[in-house]
Amino acid sequence: MTTTASAAPVYQHLPSLDTPKLKQSKSYVHFVAGGVGGLAGAVCTSPLDVVKTRLQSTFYQQTMRQPNMHRSGFILGHFLETGKLLLRINQVEGFRGYFKGLGPNLVGVIPARSINFFMYGNGKKLYTEWNGGRETAGVHLISAATAGIVTSTATNPIWVIKTRLQLQGANGMRKYSGSLDCLLKICRQEGVSGLYKGMSASYLGVAEGTIQWVIYENLKKKWSAPKDGIQLNQKVYGGKTLQDWAGHLGAAATSKFVAACIAYPHEVVRTRLRQPSENGVRKYTGLWQCLRLVAKEEGVVALYGGMTAHLLRVVPNAAIMFFCYEAIVQRYENSF
Repeated sequence: MTTTASAAPVYQHLPSLDTPKLKQSKSYVHFVAGGVGGLAGAVCTSPLDVVKTRLQSTFYQQTMRQPNMHRSGFILGHFLETGKLLLRINQVEGFRGYFKGLGPNLVGVIPARSINFFMYGNGKKLYTEWNGGRETAGVHLISAATAGIVTSTATNPIWVIKTRLQLQGANGMRKYSGSLDCLLKICRQEGVSGLYKGMSASYLGVAEGTIQWVIYENLKKKWSAPKDGIQLNQKVYGGKTLQDWAGHLGAAATSKFVAACIAYPHEVVRTRLRQPSENGVRKYTGLWQCLRLVAKEEGVVALYGGMTAHLLRVVPNAAIMFFCYEAIVQRYENSF
């Protein structure tokens, strides 16, 4: 009896020793899974990212867009522009032109997605506890907003460099030889503040990420297989049914499509604010000034420049990213 009584406390302490270690590892896996998902999505959709940036820029609006481009319709006109620019990049700059800015993009995407998923997951746990243990849409919204603000602040300099590299070459001129050269020249010519151009638009873009997360969480639950009604003949892949994986893909693509359509103008404003100055003069000096000026000079349609290329990129990008994220996390959880 004495042996049994003395052994019980030792056994009872084992879970408490393992639990913190497991939670720490899970946080780490969410961090890595987000980075891997962002990496895969960025590489696969890089050509459309370059096209999107070109279509959003002032240079394209002034030199390449034809006045009658949209006579055949707003949506068709966007598709024509996207296809035309894809062909032009290959003809003028070669296949490598499709991957301009990919270096700083990857440098930005990996930590950005890692930070975003890490902050969202941990923020959701924290806010759920504060909400009495109830995980509601409001919790998802606040968690996504927190993750978006932290991510935008930490990675804005990288996106500025990526935008500058993608815009050069469109007019045959190369101002920067690479990411490091671009970084040094921006700091030397514009100061450290030059690395934070477009920050206000990035914060505005937090709304897009917030909308996406809320819709994704809702659709993921709705389109997953019922946990209490799984049929015996249903095959399981990596711990989930085919319906679960299809639901995750559909939720990721749908949520990104809806969020991107709602918040797209901030993408154009952000690109304009990050453009290099012309002859030392900055045309766009702030978020609202840029919005008003673009709408006044080029029309409201210009605020949706490159939207087709953007949607063609971000929708599959989101599907790839969230699929990789869910697969890695699920694989890790199944190993325990």
